[in-house]
Amino acid sequence: MAHISIENLTVEFAIFGASSRSLKNQILSQATGGRVMAGARDIVTVRAIDGLNLEINDGDRIGLVGHNGSGKTTLLRVLAGIYKPSGGAITIEGRVGALFNSHAGMDPESTGLENIYLRGYMMGMGRREIAAKLDDIAEFTELGDFLRLPMRTYSAGMFARLAFAVSTAAHNDILLIDEGLGAGDAAFQKKVRQRIENLFDRTSIVILASHSEALISEFCSRRVQLEHGVLKNAA
Repeated sequence: MAHISIENLTVEFAIFGASSRSLKNQILSQATGGRVMAGARDIVTVRAIDGLNLEINDGDRIGLVGHNGSGKTTLLRVLAGIYKPSGGAITIEGRVGALFNSHAGMDPESTGLENIYLRGYMMGMGRREIAAKLDDIAEFTELGDFLRLPMRTYSAGMFARLAFAVSTAAHNDILLIDEGLGAGDAAFQKKVRQRIENLFDRTSIVILASHSEALISEFCSRRVQLEHGVLKNAA
């Protein structure tokens, strides 16, 4: 069973070169991000997550909410292993997948088929796993023979279709999603919604960070609110 335990998690980022008094005062006066602390000489420290404690259990659909800079994206990236905690501990049981930048790992000079493998490797899938999902990905994109052409020949919508199809092909126990769920044009949105619903159904834990109350209400069973890196509510 999938499970996430977060104990007294702290994440800090050091900003070097803030020696100018006016620059330091400007940074310290910002109210949208995490807690900002003046350090020695030309260093300012931003505490993006501040002493967070949270238990996430199998079956939870978490809606992560808060203002810009509240710590939502930072928390997702720590859970994905992109950022290292400054303090505290995280225990994760289950395979983690993330939908952040779906275009990452894709090469415009390579064909669509080649990019399916490139993106799949980046997501932690092996060659056999990608090959087993190849037909499903190709069918979902509706790109046909364009998959044999370099992606630099694709329109923005075609690029988005392929990136989304590959990003949602892997099976994970825990899924992290930052902001939007859409891809492609309006006519493609029905297939996107069905694929997202199937993805949620087969995933043990989903954590969705979004400003959309409609998405949170529709897809999530729990609401976790962050404010300046501090947990304000976990209903």
